Amino acid sequence: MNTSRRSVIGILSAGACVGLVGPAFAADTIKIGMTVPMTGPAANTGQFQTQGAKLAIEQINAAGGVLGRQFELVMEDDQTTNPGMVLAFSRLVNRGDLAVIVSSQRSTQVNAISDDIKKAGLPVFIGGSDPTLTHMGDPWIFRTRPNDTYSSKVMADFGVHDLKKTKWAVVHSVDAFGSNGARLLIEQLKELGITPVLEQGYNDGQADLTPVVLAIRQSGADIIGSYTTFENDTALLARQLKQFGVTAPWLGSMSVASTTARNLAGPALYGVYAVPDYDASASPMAKKFYDEFGKAYGGKADDNSAWAYDAVTLAAYAMKQAGSTDPVKVRDALHAVKGFEGAEGTYNFDENGDGLRSYNVVRNDNGELIFIRHISFDK
Repeated sequence: MNTSRRSVIGILSAGACVGLVGPAFAADTIKIGMTVPMTGPAANTGQFQTQGAKLAIEQINAAGGVLGRQFELVMEDDQTTNPGMVLAFSRLVNRGDLAVIVSSQRSTQVNAISDDIKKAGLPVFIGGSDPTLTHMGDPWIFRTRPNDTYSSKVMADFGVHDLKKTKWAVVHSVDAFGSNGARLLIEQLKELGITPVLEQGYNDGQADLTPVVLAIRQSGADIIGSYTTFENDTALLARQLKQFGVTAPWLGSMSVASTTARNLAGPALYGVYAVPDYDASASPMAKKFYDEFGKAYGGKADDNSAWAYDAVTLAAYAMKQAGSTDPVKVRDALHAVKGFEGAEGTYNFDENGDGLRSYNVVRNDNGELIFIRHISFDK
């Protein structure tokens, strides 16, 4: 039987109230650590991540908490840099009072703290979608987004079979996320008998993407497939593609569909296709989260908020299943999760800590995302 986040909150409420009266509920809080970009180029997406986690905590606490205790969020600024992430993660671990940590959705940052995660001895939720992150023999990592093994399959299949395009320009940031995403996309295209006419990388935060855009135009590509890490880079690429008259359809990774990128780029992203892991139309649970997020914050939920929300609700569920906040017991309970319905999808964790195997295809129609389809893969 599938377990939904709403039924989980009900279970938590019932369990928390058993045998508790008055002051007994005022036990020490269960502290949830979170590294988040409060400053730097990803600060806006960091706000969505924070809001997603806070919404989950507010709902869990309102339902009675977990094991008779309330959740408390402890945050550190990762500054949108790898050194900042290392420092933020270290500060959280050194506190010595955290139950779990919700870390980065930037693969390059997760790579930067991979050794520290192994040493920390705490369940760490990540949003980085580089497939290699969960294949390093670390039992403490849990990914609450699908990895790019699946996004690349969806991107290649939709571009070739639905859009009927064969001359691909693959554009990507040269960090861990972008490089691995591009590699996987190229592999998927080759399985379909297609060799891209261009593979073009760029540096995160590059001030001018004119060389990238000119390379695309000169390649004769009839479609652009992209893995762009930061939304400000995505917006710049969109504007410069328009500036230089590049009209080939664009099919990008989740950053192309993010609320932040759409706000930054405006009309420059109209008509673009994307492969995000979260979309409000993908499932009833996704729609409920979207509505609740909008009511709480007046904004549009996206991947950044959804994965953090799911991480917190999964932590609560695992603690209830384990009957404990002991890190080893919580870790083992997470590995045993099957059929948990979250905002991002239905979680079935494997031995590597991967819980999701699905993506969505959407199109930006005058700033609004039009849902095309949801695609799930067997384990």
